[in-house]
Amino acid sequence: MFDLTGRTCLITGASSGFGAHFARLLSGAGARLVLGARRKARLDALVAEIEARGGEALAVDMDVTDEASTIAAYDAAEAHFGTVVDTVIANAGVAASGRATEVSADALRQVIDTNLLGVLLTAREGAKRMIAANFRESGRGRILIIGSMGAEVPLPGDAVYSGSKAGVKHLGRSLAGEWVCQGINVNVLQPGYIQTEMAGDWFESEGGKRQMATFGRRRLQSITSLDAPVLYFCSDASLAATGTAFTIDDGQSL
Repeated sequence: MFDLTGRTCLITGASSGFGAHFARLLSGAGARLVLGARRKARLDALVAEIEARGGEALAVDMDVTDEASTIAAYDAAEAHFGTVVDTVIANAGVAASGRATEVSADALRQVIDTNLLGVLLTAREGAKRMIAANFRESGRGRILIIGSMGAEVPLPGDAVYSGSKAGVKHLGRSLAGEWVCQGINVNVLQPGYIQTEMAGDWFESEGGKRQMATFGRRRLQSITSLDAPVLYFCSDASLAATGTAFTIDDGQSL
């Protein structure tokens, strides 16, 4: 049901965390991959791992905040695989933790530029090409935006990150409405706290342990809990699903 054979998927922020996990997941389901990030050496290592398992992948040096870099990534994908990218996971994101009164303006701009502008540039470039390829007929276009439960509840010490993810949630629904007649589905997946490179060692600290104790299940969410929804939203099974924001956070926001 979630077979992705024949699909070409571009994943941003693919050098670590969610992006690297999703790359392995989608490759296992049969997708060809275009892996974008600024840390090219990490991408090259991931491509080698995927190819050693029989998959197909391309690493592209990609800065989602730069339109020219984003366009070049899609150009490279088409040149390498000879087809339009039909599946996009806009995953790249950053945080600038701290009190809003103390975080620098440059750090705040980086969060907004990466988490909101970067998502828009990634999604719209993919959509332009899907529209030109007449996806209206096939209904094949899939764009999945990785948001956060911070769109639903304020995250302590992450005011701007939460605000950017709230913007991402509304952006996803807006883009879904704009492209609903173009054969492109746009959805947002909103996870809770998961142990990734971005989280660092916070949850091993006393403050992190106190925060975890406020979660209903007193634990971090497993990254594998995202596997089924990611495969669903990227596959033909989600033909009728667009404009949704799906929160799966192990009850952390309750």
